[in-house]
Amino acid sequence: MPRILPGVIAMAIVVVASNILVQHLLGAWLTWGALTYPVAFLVTDIMNRVYGPTAARKVVYAGFVTGVLCSLVAAGMDKTTLRIAVASGAAFLSAQLMDIAVFNQLRKYNWWLPPLAASVAGSIFDTAVFFSIAFATQLTPLFPADDVSWANELVPLLGHGPAQPLWVSLAVADCSVKLAQAVLALVPFRIAVGNLIRRRAQIH
Repeated sequence: MPRILPGVIAMAIVVVASNILVQHLLGAWLTWGALTYPVAFLVTDIMNRVYGPTAARKVVYAGFVTGVLCSLVAAGMDKTTLRIAVASGAAFLSAQLMDIAVFNQLRKYNWWLPPLAASVAGSIFDTAVFFSIAFATQLTPLFPADDVSWANELVPLLGHGPAQPLWVSLAVADCSVKLAQAVLALVPFRIAVGNLIRRRAQIH
C-alpha cells in the first residue's frame, strides 16, 4: 500500500476537484471539471506502467470510493441527483478499468502507445456511459424522480450543426477535451514514469 499511496492521494484529489468544479460552467458546453477529470486517466496509466495492473486497479477503486463519498455529500447539499450519481460512478469505474485492460494489451509496444490508446478508449467509453445514463430519455423510467427534460431539448450540435438533444453537444464537447488531454498527457506521463522508475532503482 505505501508504494501506491501517492497514486491514491492523487486520484482522490482529481475526483474531489472534479466533483467541485463540475458545478461551474466553462462556456456553453463545458464545466471546469472537464479540465481536471481526464487527469484520472493519467494517474491510472502512470501507476499501471510503474507498479502494474493490480496496483492501478487499487488506485481506481480508491477513486471510486472517493467519488461515491462526494456524491453522498453533494446529494445532502442538493447538488446532485441519484441518476447523476449512478452515471458518474458507473462511468468512472468502467472506463478506468477499460483503460487498464487496454494498456496491458499494448504495454510491450512503444512507450507512448499504451497510455494514448488506453486513455482514448477509456475517454470515449466514459463519455458514452456517463451521458447515456445521466440524460438519455430511454433510461428515464429507471429514474422517475429525476427530470432531465432540459438536457433533451433539441439544439444545433455545438451551436452550429444539426439539431440534437442538448446532452449530445455536452457529450461531444466533453469527449473532445478528454481526447486532447490524452495527447497532452504523454509529456507528464513520460516524465513521471521516468522519475518513479529511477527512484525505485535507487531504493533497490
